[in-house]
Amino acid sequence: MEAVAAEPGNLAGVRHIILVLSGKGGVGKSTISTELALALRHAGKKVGILDVDLCGPSIPRMLRAQGRAVHQCGSGWVPVFVDQEQSISLMSVGFLLEKPDQAVVWRGPKKNALIKQFVSDVAWGQLDYLVVDTPPGTSDEHMAAVDALRPYSPLGALLVTTPQAVSVGDVRRELTFCRKTGLRVIGLVENMSGFVCPHCTECTNVFSRGGGEELARHAGVPFLGSVPLDPELTRSLEEGRDFIQEFPQSPAFPVLSAIAQKILNETSAQLS
Repeated sequence: MEAVAAEPGNLAGVRHIILVLSGKGGVGKSTISTELALALRHAGKKVGILDVDLCGPSIPRMLRAQGRAVHQCGSGWVPVFVDQEQSISLMSVGFLLEKPDQAVVWRGPKKNALIKQFVSDVAWGQLDYLVVDTPPGTSDEHMAAVDALRPYSPLGALLVTTPQAVSVGDVRRELTFCRKTGLRVIGLVENMSGFVCPHCTECTNVFSRGGGEELARHAGVPFLGSVPLDPELTRSLEEGRDFIQEFPQSPAFPVLSAIAQKILNETSAQLS
C-alpha cells in the first residue's frame, strides 16, 4: 500500500515508529515494549510508548506510573513522563479511567476513534522512537493503528511469540496481517524461551524451544533473540523498576540489550 503524505502534527518530531504485535495474548508484548523502551533510553535515546491495548493497559504499572494524570496543552494531550529526565513518555487509556479496575466495555468504533485520537492529539514533542504496544490479534484496533500511523511511515513491526506451536501458529497469522497491510517486519522475538536456573545456570525449556526462530527462518524475517524466563524481570515489571539498569547480571539482560542494539543498527542503516 502506498503511504499518504502526512500533514505536520504531533508526530512530526518522531523519527521512528515501531509497532509491537502478536497474534497471541499473554506472550509478553507489553514486557518487550517496556524493556525495549528502557534499553533504548539507556542507549541515549528519547522514547515514547503509546499503549493501544485498550482492554488491558498494563504498561503504566510496569513503569510505576499508575494514577498519574494526563494534562492538556495547546496542541493536545501531554503524555506522562515516567522519569525525571523526561526521556520516556507514555500515553495509555489507563490514565483516562476513573478507577484502575474499571473495565473498558467499548465496541469497535469507539476503540478506533480513541486510537486515532491518541495518534493525532498526543503532544509527543521530539522523540527518537515511538513504541506502540498493541493488543493481541489482527482486528479493528490493529487496522485503526496501522491506518492512522501509515502517513508517518512507521519503521515497521516487531513480532513477539513464545516457543510453543500454538503461539507460533497465531503469530504466523500476524505475519500475514503485516504483508496484507504493507507493514514491514523488523524482526521476531521469542519470549519465555526457557528458564535459566539462578543456582546452576542450567536451562529448562518450559514451553518447548526454538519455535520462534524456526518461524522467522521459514518466513524470511530477522530473528532478534530468545528472551528467557527470569523471576527478576517479572518482579521488576510488577514493581515498576528499571530492569535494564538494576539487573545487568540477569540472563535476560544481554538478550534484551541485543534486541535494542539491532533496532538501533536498523535505523542507522536506513539513515546512512
